[in-house]
Amino acid sequence: MGVKLNPGLQTLLLPLALLLASCAPQDDVTTLKLGHALDTGHVVHKGMVYMAERLDYYSNGKMRIEIYPSGQLGAERELVELLQIGSLAMTKVSSSPLESFVPEMKIFSLPYVFRDRSHFQKVLASDIGKSLLLAPEKVRLRGMGYYDAGARSFYTTEKAINRPADLKGLKIRVQKSETSVQMIAAMGGAATPIAWGELYTALQQGVVDGAENNPPSLYLSRQYEVCKYYSLDEHTYVPDILLMSLHIWENLSPQQQDWLQQAVDDSTAYQGQLWQQASDEALAAIEASGVKIVHPDKAPFMAAVADMKAAYSGTAVGDLLDAIAAQ
Repeated sequence: MGVKLNPGLQTLLLPLALLLASCAPQDDVTTLKLGHALDTGHVVHKGMVYMAERLDYYSNGKMRIEIYPSGQLGAERELVELLQIGSLAMTKVSSSPLESFVPEMKIFSLPYVFRDRSHFQKVLASDIGKSLLLAPEKVRLRGMGYYDAGARSFYTTEKAINRPADLKGLKIRVQKSETSVQMIAAMGGAATPIAWGELYTALQQGVVDGAENNPPSLYLSRQYEVCKYYSLDEHTYVPDILLMSLHIWENLSPQQQDWLQQAVDDSTAYQGQLWQQASDEALAAIEASGVKIVHPDKAPFMAAVADMKAAYSGTAVGDLLDAIAAQ
């Protein structure tokens, strides 16, 4: 079961399918094409480059990955749709927009689900995390692994966010996630979904008053040039997920699947090692640029979203919340 493709994507479908041929054996070498929207300086991109190197090693050159970064092949949703029809092999998505395909992914957009980074990593490595990776198979997608994307916090153009009341009247950019929209509303703000590539201009022109993301994303996007306040409330831990076309995965041999999964596992471990250093360095650079870093009391933010989380009681997502809390 897939999703309805937008008309613009439909018109490009045939040429893209012919162009990408995402799992094309050439001279006994199987090439997988991977597209994503991140800058090449991002540690997730570096993790993918390492994955390609490891796949070449494990397969003794019989498999390779071609990486197309910086949105060359489209925005996140378009890339996911290309995976569903088998015109692209792999992509990286944030788990928040993925909830429109897989409702279980709402768990990552709910605020204050994880106690800290250690708890977050423990859950991802548990049976809960493994089952969530396989949940997209019902929409022809296969989760291969998680990339650490740290904690998301608010950054704004005109004033710091010290408590939820400071969000009143502010337009805050969020990902295309209904759960994220609900979170901002619960805290008193007005959520505005905007594509990542359009956000710098939207902040600059006052279309939105702020956004929320992790330090490396704020730094590499240069949005700190516009937003002079960064409030580390750390409301969500939203992992990036390495997705693969289920069609292409199923057409690999068991040996090829094994090589690829080993390369993915090496890649996510490597990226996780890079993440904390990259986050610390990005935060220091942001502060050095003149951005005011704020460490607000998280308790009022947690209280503001308590009813939102309680509304999931008795549902599958509520059961996930209970299981995660018990970890």
